Amino acid sequence: MRNIRDLDIREKKVLIRVDFNVPMDDQGNITDDIRIRGVLPTINHALDEQAKIIICSHMGRPKGQRQDKLSLAPVAKRLSRLISKEVKIAPDCIGDEVKKMVEAMQPGDVLILENLRFHSEEQQNDREFSKQLAGLAEIYINDAFAVAHRAHASVVGVVEFFDQCAAGFLLQKEMDYFNRSVSEPRRPLVAVVGGAKVSSKLGALRNMLDRVDKMIVGGAMANTFLKSMGYEVGKSKVEDDLLETATELLIKSKNQGVKLYLPVDCIVADRFDPEAETKRTTIQEVPGDWMILDIGPATTLLFSEALEDAKTIIWNGPMGAFEMDAFSRGTMAMVERIASSHALTIVGGGDTDVAVHKAGESNNISYISTGGGAFLMLMEGKTLPGVEALEKH
Repeated sequence: MRNIRDLDIREKKVLIRVDFNVPMDDQGNITDDIRIRGVLPTINHALDEQAKIIICSHMGRPKGQRQDKLSLAPVAKRLSRLISKEVKIAPDCIGDEVKKMVEAMQPGDVLILENLRFHSEEQQNDREFSKQLAGLAEIYINDAFAVAHRAHASVVGVVEFFDQCAAGFLLQKEMDYFNRSVSEPRRPLVAVVGGAKVSSKLGALRNMLDRVDKMIVGGAMANTFLKSMGYEVGKSKVEDDLLETATELLIKSKNQGVKLYLPVDCIVADRFDPEAETKRTTIQEVPGDWMILDIGPATTLLFSEALEDAKTIIWNGPMGAFEMDAFSRGTMAMVERIASSHALTIVGGGDTDVAVHKAGESNNISYISTGGGAFLMLMEGKTLPGVEALEKH
């Protein structure tokens, strides 16, 4: 896959697809600009080459309707500050007015197109919409890993209409780190998988069992495994329709010699509430009308020891309901353990990313992926439509 450095973009019109879907507060202020900062190397390279930079992104889920609260205007303002240069915002992403603004651009100018998803054709991968977007520029760069798993017009369809396409530095970096951690890892390779549902990570679990040396399963998804083994888990979240599947995965891990670690103790509560009564219990003694909301200290120790000799660690999903202080200890302990490891550490998934930043350990993780869904699709062993489109071009 070529990257932006492989193309001659000097003074050319370059359409760069990014993911500027950033969190905002009720006043329309950006609360975290890490996604904007992530593509600065690509934008700065284009600026160095005096390209005419046309940036496109989505924001939120407007369902094909224009919504002022989902405008990219605040993003244009923040990017302007970050690159110390005026960044104009177009009134739309296609149409005559946008074309006029593009035609008036000088080398080194930066223009952000308005939210792509104000048009339903974006998510429909509509060919005509792709063609109109492509008509604005001479070269296409995809630097939006977080949406590379979506077959959308600005990610896949648009590629057909360009002679020259390449990846931006962020997309290239994401793929390089994932290949280093899964395709050619230093071993032992350990996958740490958490979060709420087995169903959302079933493909990833199956595929990773073919690749890893050890697998650690925590979070609410561990309850389904524990129940499949005959443990009573009270009122904990469980996917009863996947008990048989959980048993199959346990058998698969045993047959393939993959050590699979599950919680041995937990923090339980009488209800899902920050003010709930809580206590620590072993997995064998979960009260019938209580629920498991975090891993316990013995499990934290067990998981830490399992990670001791790891050379590569991939982590996706928290160990409990860490957004509530009473149930955050397990996840925070895992952050500290993984951050202090000498292994290559790759973290993916929005919640896991939040936990790492909350613990102040982001600088001690080898790589934090910017895309949860795309990261998970790679863990499932699938190819990303956005990457495939570039590679086929």
